[in-house]
Amino acid sequence: MFEKFTEKAIDLIYEAQNQAKEMKNAYVQPEHLLLAVVKNSKGIPLRFFRASHMTYDALREVVEDKLKFEKSNRTSIPFGEEFKTLLKDVSDLTKKTGNNYVLPEHLLIAILSEEKSYCRRILEKFDFDIENAKNTFFKLVQKRNKNKSKHPELEEDEDKQISKDDVFNEDLAKSILDDAQEKMKNDGREVIGTDYIISAVLKHSDLDISKILLQNSISFDSFDNELKNISSRTSEFNNKLMFTPCAKEVFEESSQIAKELGSSTLKPEHFILALLKLKKGVAFEVFKKIGINEQKLSDEIIKPIEKQMPQALVILKLAKEEARRLGRNVVGTEMILLGIMSEGFGIGYNVLKELGLSLKDLRVVVENLIGYGNEYFDSEIVFTRRAKRVLEVAWQRAKKDNSPRIMSEHLLYAITTEPSSLAMTSLEQSGIDAVEIRQGILKEQKCPKV
Repeated sequence: MFEKFTEKAIDLIYEAQNQAKEMKNAYVQPEHLLLAVVKNSKGIPLRFFRASHMTYDALREVVEDKLKFEKSNRTSIPFGEEFKTLLKDVSDLTKKTGNNYVLPEHLLIAILSEEKSYCRRILEKFDFDIENAKNTFFKLVQKRNKNKSKHPELEEDEDKQISKDDVFNEDLAKSILDDAQEKMKNDGREVIGTDYIISAVLKHSDLDISKILLQNSISFDSFDNELKNISSRTSEFNNKLMFTPCAKEVFEESSQIAKELGSSTLKPEHFILALLKLKKGVAFEVFKKIGINEQKLSDEIIKPIEKQMPQALVILKLAKEEARRLGRNVVGTEMILLGIMSEGFGIGYNVLKELGLSLKDLRVVVENLIGYGNEYFDSEIVFTRRAKRVLEVAWQRAKKDNSPRIMSEHLLYAITTEPSSLAMTSLEQSGIDAVEIRQGILKEQKCPKV
C-alpha cells in the first residue's frame, strides 16, 4: 500500500500511529496525522502553522480532548474508516497532480480538503488560512513537464577563467613551469607551448607519470628528437602571451580534470589527460609521430587514480549515473548532490542524513524539478557551468583544509555557495537551508563519527 510513498510521507504515517498509541485510542484517525504533520513540519508548512500560532502542544491538547472517549489497550492500532478514506483521497490526489510518489504535502492537502472533517474545524479554531495553504501546497506538488528538452542550468554565464596563480601553486607544478620557462629562454622563444610542458614533465624521470609515458615509448630523448622535426607553432600561437592559447586551454582543461578526479592539486598526469582529450598542440603532434595509442595511455594514467577510490571521483561517477537515469547527458549541481547521497557515507552524507534527507526523497524532488530528458545515448556527459563552479569552490575548500583530495564535505559546502542552483532549490524544498548544512559540516569535522 505504501510502496509509492516517499520516506518522509511514510514517517508521517508511522508518527500518526505513534500518536494514537500514546493517547491509547482505538483507531488511527486523521487528527493523529495532523498532529504528526505539525510535529514534523519544516519550510513552507511550518510558516503557515506559525502564522496561525498553531503549536504541537496546543494542537495535542485539542485532539486529546476530542478523542478522550475512544480508548483502547490494543498494541496494534488499526486505521479508522476516516483515515482509510483520507488515504484513498491522497492516492487520487497524487495521480491528479501528476506525481509518481506520495509526498508529505499530499497528506496535508488531503486533510485541508475534507470540509466536514473535525480536522477542518480544528484548523478554523486556530484561524489557519486553509485556502491559501491548500493552493500553495498544490503548486508545490504540481508535476512539472516530464520531458524538458534542456537542463535548467545550461543557460548561464561563462566560466570564470583560471589564473596562472591558481594553476601553479603547487611545488611540483612550479618546478615543471620553471623547467619549461628555462627551455623557452634557451630556445629564444617568448611563449610556453604544450611541448615545453611535456619536455619539463619528462625531465622529472622519477615521476610515476614519466614512467607510464616511457612504457608508451615517450622518453625525454624520443620526444625531443621528434620535436626538432616540427618547426612551426602555427597550431598553437596567435598572440604574444606567456602561454600559447593552446597551452592555456590545456591547462584550463587539466584543472577541470583534476577536480573531477578528486584531486585538490594539479599534477602532470592531469595535463597529459587534458592533452589527450583536446587532441591539439605541438606536444600532441609529437605524440602522434611517436605512434602512441591514445586510449591505452589515458587508461594507464587513470587506472592507478581510480584504484585509490578518491571520494569526489566516486561521487561524480554516481552523479553521472543519476544523470543517465533521468535521460540526461548533463551533470548539474543537483546531480552532484544526488551523488553525495548515493555514496552513502562520509561527512557530506552524514550531515544531510542528520537533517532528515533520504536518497529516495531527494530523487523525487530532483525528478520533479528537471523532469526526464532524452539526451543520453552514448554521448559524453558534461558538467554545467554552475556545477564546474561548485567543483572550483570545493577544490579551494580542500586546499584550505590542507586536504590532498576533494571530499564530500567540500562538495556539499560548495553547493551552499550557489543559492540559486538546482541543488539548493532541492534542499530548500526538503526543508534544509545553507546555514544548517554549514553548521553540520563544522560539527562533523570537529567530532567525526567512527
